[in-house]
Amino acid sequence: MKARVTVTLKSGVLDPQGKAIEGALKSLGVDGIASVRQGKVFDVEVPGSDRGAVEAILREAAERLLANTVIEDYRVEIVG
Repeated sequence: MKARVTVTLKSGVLDPQGKAIEGALKSLGVDGIASVRQGKVFDVEVPGSDRGAVEAILREAAERLLANTVIEDYRVEIVG
């Protein structure tokens, strides 16, 4: 089963990389950008067809390694 884990900084946590990207976009003349927050995306394949079991495995992976849950949120989605 294919899945995606998306990790983003929690609201209220400063995002200096996002601010740098925002500034770079403005300096390139890209208009209409109010703010940028950066994150990480993990595309993962997990053997098996039990959706609940796969989501549980990926939540554990996110909690233990993929995300720093003190400052980051994560979302698990099955994509195929």
